[in-house]
Amino acid sequence: MNILNIAKKEIISSFRDKRTLFFMLLFPIVLIIILGTALSSAFEQKLKVDDVQVLYQNQSSGGLSVGFKIFTKEAKKSGINFKKISTGMNGKQEVKQGHYDAYIEVKDSGIKLYQSDKQNIKTSIIQGMLTAFSNQYNAVSEMIKVNPQHAKMALANRSHDNYIKETSINSNDKPRSIDYYAVTMTTLIALYGAMSASFLIRGERLGKTADRLMAAPLRKGEIFTGKLIGGMLTNAICIFLVVMVSKFIFKANWGENLGIVLIVLLTVALFAVSLGLGISAMTKTGEAAIAIINVIIPLVGFLGGAYFPLDHLGGALAVLKKLSPLTWTNEAITNIIFSNDIAAMLPAIAVNIGLSGLLLLIAIVSLRRREGL
Repeated sequence: MNILNIAKKEIISSFRDKRTLFFMLLFPIVLIIILGTALSSAFEQKLKVDDVQVLYQNQSSGGLSVGFKIFTKEAKKSGINFKKISTGMNGKQEVKQGHYDAYIEVKDSGIKLYQSDKQNIKTSIIQGMLTAFSNQYNAVSEMIKVNPQHAKMALANRSHDNYIKETSINSNDKPRSIDYYAVTMTTLIALYGAMSASFLIRGERLGKTADRLMAAPLRKGEIFTGKLIGGMLTNAICIFLVVMVSKFIFKANWGENLGIVLIVLLTVALFAVSLGLGISAMTKTGEAAIAIINVIIPLVGFLGGAYFPLDHLGGALAVLKKLSPLTWTNEAITNIIFSNDIAAMLPAIAVNIGLSGLLLLIAIVSLRRREGL
């Protein structure tokens, strides 16, 4: 009961502090808006291609003529518009002047494609689709020579395109800028909870209340545990509120496994409080603890990709990146959200809890050596 009362007192005291409300709630929300909006183009995954304009002349007969007409009709559904050349028009000249993306001549002897020397996506699309049509027509023509009945069966079944099933190893679902910064700003601000945590014990000394706590029927272990739980829950509540705001107001994608993501974030809250307590135990003054935290967290945040993605680092930076707890956390959350990779949570949780245990051990040993708090 003593532990819970101390934890409750820490939570109430923290939320009465306007600085906590601003820094842990308003600040990350503002950062998500600014970075998610300003850098949206850097995360754009879609490439828009305008309709393709093709000029053609069909001088073929029989099956090729019929097949090409069907091809032009179906291609229109994909944004490729075919226009029959008019009398007096020079197809090659029209393409050269940029009026059309390509010019096609269809004859019984074959198909000729004329396109601009400037290689672009549109010409690649035309060439690819025309090659596919030509290959299919040639295949059916050869089948007719060998066995016309089999050719009819092949044509009857041409609508079935599921002979090859494509499965992507890496998910095509990628984070937008608002999704990315909703995750990274949440974990970064969670880590800044170390600043207030550094005063969980030291604050009692500065406030001249340490002697009163020691005079009360409380053990050091109860005081320490209550403050640890209180600090952790305060951080966790702030994290939860930021996640909810980004999810329901900014429409950030937190995936279908939000509960798993929150568990990972809870270990970040634990690590942040442990970091504050550990550094406070290793320094003589509160100012020194804050100064060290203000150096560690931006560095850890940078290497963890909090400010922008660091996907292609090499050499020493790649090694340093793996040393950042936020690297493991952000990658785990991203994989859970966009790849449904639940197992990705395990390394992140292990890193956060392992580092937390080490820092708490330092804080506990330091507290035991002191006569008071």
